[in-house]
Amino acid sequence: MKTLQQRLESLSPERLNGMRRGLEKESLRAQPDAKLALTPHPAALGSALTHPHITTDYSESQLELITGVHPSVDSCLAELTEVHQYTVRSLQAQGDERLWASSMPCGLPTDETIPLGRYGSSNVGRAKSVYRMGLGHRYGRRMQTISGIHYNWSLPGVDNDGYFALIRNFRRHAFLLLTLFGASPALCSTFVEGRQHELQPLGTSGALHMPHGTSLRMGKLGYQSDAQATLAVSYNGLEGYAASLHDALTRPWPAYEAVGIRNPGGDYNQLATTLLQIENEFYGTIRPKRVIFPGERPLHALRERGVEYIEVRLMDLNPFEPIGIDASTLHFLDVFLLHCLLSDSPPDTPEEIRELAHNQHQTAARGREPGLNLLRNGQPVPLVQWGLELIDQLGPIAARLDTVQGGQAHAQAVARARAGLQAPDTLPSARVLATMHAQHNDSFLSFVGQQSQQIHQGLLDLPWSERQQARYEAMAQQSVADQKAIEAADSLPFEVYRQEYVSPHRLGKPRPAVAAGAAVRSASVVTP
Repeated sequence: MKTLQQRLESLSPERLNGMRRGLEKESLRAQPDAKLALTPHPAALGSALTHPHITTDYSESQLELITGVHPSVDSCLAELTEVHQYTVRSLQAQGDERLWASSMPCGLPTDETIPLGRYGSSNVGRAKSVYRMGLGHRYGRRMQTISGIHYNWSLPGVDNDGYFALIRNFRRHAFLLLTLFGASPALCSTFVEGRQHELQPLGTSGALHMPHGTSLRMGKLGYQSDAQATLAVSYNGLEGYAASLHDALTRPWPAYEAVGIRNPGGDYNQLATTLLQIENEFYGTIRPKRVIFPGERPLHALRERGVEYIEVRLMDLNPFEPIGIDASTLHFLDVFLLHCLLSDSPPDTPEEIRELAHNQHQTAARGREPGLNLLRNGQPVPLVQWGLELIDQLGPIAARLDTVQGGQAHAQAVARARAGLQAPDTLPSARVLATMHAQHNDSFLSFVGQQSQQIHQGLLDLPWSERQQARYEAMAQQSVADQKAIEAADSLPFEVYRQEYVSPHRLGKPRPAVAAGAAVRSASVVTP
């Protein structure tokens, strides 16, 4: 067996320079009074169905800003900044809305008032809305208003087994990312109205928090469901993973059968009555991905052509950063992901999968608690000790990347992480609570509202050319034309389209091992 160092040395500069990444960042549109904006998707932003860089996630009020594929961290962040600039300028031109700077939502209306994303009259557009209606019935609409930032990453020459080895280690070590970068230790009480929780009141403003919390978004109040808790998905290889998903996508679930496909009036409640309507409903901290052909099911694409890149899904929006994430964090992620890829990665077991869920919930709710223990191979281990062991192993990888790419950005990112782990009061989650207390009388809405306004103005103040404005206006106009073309080309009745799309035969069949592609692709293909 090769050591981690030997595997690192076997990576050529060409392969390391072939690393690719992209970002997808969700943000609610909020009013100046820190309440959810209930207006339609702004016309200046084009079609949410077909725009390559600006769409909506669950809600009509939840923007998702998407970069293309980039060879460097800096170019990736530059594009995401530019997309933000056009977006906030469009919001400014039509009113006083701004992007909400926190992962946990602003003040929410009643659950049924939260607007679902709307994508036009085409079959694929209607399917996207019906899927979101189903999510609302299954989990409640409030849970879907949480926002995050997703990091898509690939390295040339990694096959399916390599990516799944990376995923297993990522899940083992994800507690470190939650601790270092979690930024959602508090929330507005409207988010948990009518739900049981263990949060503690903060001041008299209606804020709730966990004193040592890191990422409530990734804890028991976040993306969770009793139905999905029955899934013990293994990441020991593509076929086992695909079989687990296939089962969840074809297994009828009694509570969802009771909801039905349509209500008595004939309106659609959900796309299907199975445990999962479609693949994207499966929640996880990381996903294996493959760019799909138009109309293709993601599971079919994975089975046919293998894993192309991975999607990291556990990063909170950092409310102290103008676009929610900074270069140092991405440099750390690059080192961390390489470590996950190059380290020994034994198969997971049902016992370990249960341990990992325990560790995630403990870290999300109590990650900065002095002396907190996690579980490793059935034994308690202090979170800080385990984290420092991992950070020690990241040093040589950071040094190699700095040698290949020049500069010291990766070593500095690792040093910053070490300092944060040893001084937890400096971590983003601690800074959120400290700033709320010192400047906002412990008010979550006041704190995030002010951060959102400052970020909004800061983005408006950045240089912006007529050429940039014209390019984004043309992109928006083209997206509207593309949506109309999709609508005009439809020939099937929607019910026929729906039945065909969710049919098990569309999920593909088990295949022999397939070598994976080398590059992240822009995730702009239209799919429910």
